[in-house]
Amino acid sequence: MKYIIKNPYLNTESIWLKGNLHTHTTVSDGVYTPQQTIEEYARRDYDFLMLSDHDAFTDTTKLDPCGMVVIPGNEISALAPHVLHVGAGSRLEPNRDRQTNFDAIASDGGFAIVCHPNWLEDFCHCSQELLETWRGYAGIEIYNGVVRRATGSALATDRWDRLLGKGRRVWGFANDDNHETRDMALAWNVVQSAERTPDAVIEALRAGRFYASTGVAIQAVGTERDTIFVHAENAQAIGVYSDFGARAFTVDGNELAYTLPPEPKMSYLRIECWGQGEAMAWTQPFFIESTE
Repeated sequence: MKYIIKNPYLNTESIWLKGNLHTHTTVSDGVYTPQQTIEEYARRDYDFLMLSDHDAFTDTTKLDPCGMVVIPGNEISALAPHVLHVGAGSRLEPNRDRQTNFDAIASDGGFAIVCHPNWLEDFCHCSQELLETWRGYAGIEIYNGVVRRATGSALATDRWDRLLGKGRRVWGFANDDNHETRDMALAWNVVQSAERTPDAVIEALRAGRFYASTGVAIQAVGTERDTIFVHAENAQAIGVYSDFGARAFTVDGNELAYTLPPEPKMSYLRIECWGQGEAMAWTQPFFIESTE
């Protein structure tokens, strides 16, 4: 039997854009106005930003983007686990049944991300049962910066691997969840985009053409037949993970070339890059399919 690796990335030259999708302003519980928030991220050399105030929608067309791509959005927070509405056209009324919100987000033309699942003292802002029951969301935050100073765990790759291991095809996002200055530039997504426009960035995110990071930069990622390759200049080691978090391979240094075994016992592979301190990067999953 032959197997193929479904590569979410483009094996061609393209632009990589760095951005944050979880950002709060004075419209809800942030300390900066929407315009000041944009200016702060532009000063930190971000390429795109989404304003995601709690249950509020900001018309970004009235703001100076300061050279960035500004994506309209919000965070649906009331009544149930928090959800980012990426590419929002308007504010959606929070529903205790979040599936209703996911359906409305899809009808609005955007996509949904489940926020900080391991937040709070029981490490369970959102239960695994709900994550497995819900349909129609694009992914989850596998890293949420503000939870570094809150209760729970900023990292949620455990939740991600449980979903992926059960056959769910969802992406992993890393965001600041910025409320204050100290929350800025903790975690971001780097998108392989065709253009510097909101539509192009949203489409690349929806397709999984991005990696998540807290400091490691990936310069190359892709496949050649049955091999995955990664180059991350400031990585000190790179690991390969498969179903339910099993580590399949690890290499020291900043380059990885991993070839599938003849009869792979995994349904996906994802790559983690580890740098100095808390710096990491996570690729999106490479799903493995048989051709017979």
